[in-house]
Amino acid sequence: MPGSFKTEAVVLRSIRFGEADRILHLYSADRGRVGAIAKGSRRPRSRFGGRLEPFFRLSLVLHEGRGDLATVTSAATVDGYGALRGNGPAISAAARACDAVLRLLDAAEPNPAAYNLLCRYLSILDAGGEGPGTAVAFRLKLALAAGFAPELGSCARCGEADHLTGFSGAAGGVVCTSCERGSFALSADAHEFMVGALARPLAEAPAGSEPTLRQAERAVGETLEHHAHVRLRAVA
Repeated sequence: MPGSFKTEAVVLRSIRFGEADRILHLYSADRGRVGAIAKGSRRPRSRFGGRLEPFFRLSLVLHEGRGDLATVTSAATVDGYGALRGNGPAISAAARACDAVLRLLDAAEPNPAAYNLLCRYLSILDAGGEGPGTAVAFRLKLALAAGFAPELGSCARCGEADHLTGFSGAAGGVVCTSCERGSFALSADAHEFMVGALARPLAEAPAGSEPTLRQAERAVGETLEHHAHVRLRAVA
């Protein structure tokens, strides 16, 4: 039904529209993906200021009419992640994270786990606390929140719990030596990293060597390509 509603959301993407407006792709705490237009937001004296840029976490009042886009009527900053914006690598990491959410979670339905995960990752980047495995751990946890976590406990094809030496995106997880056809070799370190990344809080994501993280990223990427039909931008 048409009407106004209040929600908290992160700006995933902000696009200039017309002479003075912005189209916003938002991910909200209680509504999932929301598309909105902020009319007049690019005018010098706009009441929105500069807070409708990507990565801002906002408290919003939106009016839902008959069209596809809600209209932003009020926006207050919950967290602007100011330190993040002064750090080039952190900005790039935040952009990849928001792009991953944009591609993977396109439903207008709540996913509190995904929303909280995105906010935690932006906070980690803002505090300069990203470790060598944090970005890949974020993707693993995002896949879990979206319902596409890879199988890591046993062979995704036959259920064998031992001799897990490969990974198959088509099968959706690790595979044993008997089922490794069509898979790529997954090292014990990469397997251990993936298990640890899912088990620990994001701020305590395990570290990993470059080859380990490349394998883990490939495993997540191929799983999402086969099962969610989504291709994510490379972590680095």
